[in-house]
Amino acid sequence: MERYTEAKYRTLHEANENELERLRGKSAESPWKPAYHIHPQYGLMNDPNGLAYFNGEFQVFYQWYPFGAIHGMKHWAHVKSADLVNWERLPAALVPVEDYESHGAYSGASLEVDGKLYLYYTGNIKYSAEERSANQCLAIMDQEGKIQKYKNNPIIEGVPQGYTGHVRDPKVFEKNGRYYMLLGAQRENMTGAIIVYESDNAIDWSFKGELNLQIDFPESVYMLECPDYFELDGKDVLIFSPQGLKAEGHDYHNLYNVMYAVGHLDVEALSFVPEHFQELEKGFDFYAPQTFAGKHNERLLFSWAGMGEIDYPSDKEDWAHCLSIPRELGLVDGKLVQKPSVMLKQLRAKSETNSVTIEAGSVMIDEGIGQHELEFNFDTENADVFGIELFASEKEGLVLEFDCSSQAVRLNREKFEWAFGGEYGFVRSSGLKIGTSVKVQVFVDHSIAEIFVNDGEAVFTARVFPENGSNGVKLFTDQKMTCSYVKHELKQGITR
Repeated sequence: MERYTEAKYRTLHEANENELERLRGKSAESPWKPAYHIHPQYGLMNDPNGLAYFNGEFQVFYQWYPFGAIHGMKHWAHVKSADLVNWERLPAALVPVEDYESHGAYSGASLEVDGKLYLYYTGNIKYSAEERSANQCLAIMDQEGKIQKYKNNPIIEGVPQGYTGHVRDPKVFEKNGRYYMLLGAQRENMTGAIIVYESDNAIDWSFKGELNLQIDFPESVYMLECPDYFELDGKDVLIFSPQGLKAEGHDYHNLYNVMYAVGHLDVEALSFVPEHFQELEKGFDFYAPQTFAGKHNERLLFSWAGMGEIDYPSDKEDWAHCLSIPRELGLVDGKLVQKPSVMLKQLRAKSETNSVTIEAGSVMIDEGIGQHELEFNFDTENADVFGIELFASEKEGLVLEFDCSSQAVRLNREKFEWAFGGEYGFVRSSGLKIGTSVKVQVFVDHSIAEIFVNDGEAVFTARVFPENGSNGVKLFTDQKMTCSYVKHELKQGITR
């Protein structure tokens, strides 16, 4: 069948003379470029891929379209770090030049096998704007860092019977002496699923069947993307990204959402028995997370700090999106919590401790900060409503509000309507047991804020594109209260 052609389906090798230099130059001076978040120098990034601690370094790959802030021919870009803080940009790891990946090297994960890093990914194939297929492919990274595509790709050709061409995002793991591959999939009746392949050698794969998640999804869920699996504190954990969920209470207000389930996986019986499941993150810009084992076998997570189908102000500068900071995962009372990796403390250049008493109203505690970390401890005994306003100025502000009466925390970016429009709403929220004190840890990096409440009980990621001068930090309350806080100025971690 003839392949679909369109201008956006070209690779780095097809760049015009000086085109990449012009793109790099256009976006280089953007005031919204992060200082320590992984981001593209130019073009569009999305899902983190192939995450690993391999050969003494952290390897991070990500989806990348070089030629502008649109979803076109996806490559795998590559950065590495010895410490999760200082990142080195490397040449593109995967450029989709082969027939089995004719319309992009889509997302996937990695697994160390016999001293080499196996990089699994989906080769996207398009026959028309609507009709597609998918191949599962392999590239291998050796101890010297050289990456080569497997000579007998694809390792899985096409999709199994009963599923559409939307089969992608391989997650491979070893369990009980065998290798298993989870894939996000769409059934022919347009509902979402996770399917499983198995292998003796991590190269030759056979279809095993569909995983029974024992979660009652509504029929509106038409795809389960980006499956991730790991063991944590004796429990099995699945993370996946359902598309088509409807908003309900505090949950699922984004265009696309992320869930996790804690329970027991019987991969031989194709069964996952959940003990608990819920939405993973409460912010506006969090999707397609992937986890991996860190240097000390801690479970680390990166996510795409963006959202599909939404225009961002940086698009006009021909770059878009970034990754979250690395987060360490843990289980508390059977629920998954996310905390900033302790290795991020290396970013701190200068720290200052303060305390403030706030009368009913608000007080500005800092101005003009572009990249920083803030740690707050609120004494909530008297207040009913209190909170923090980031990126604050006379016109703008990202408002984190705690409401003791409703036992909830809300993040509001209505003052940035100019940047995002209102189609997907301005408020994200979470239920929260608010006691006599509340802890908040915030990472701000020019155009992104990541907020961790009560050691990761609730987490919000939000892209914010402030105008010049909108960098203040304000505290507010409806009753007199005290707040102690620490401000950390943070260093540069990656080339802008």
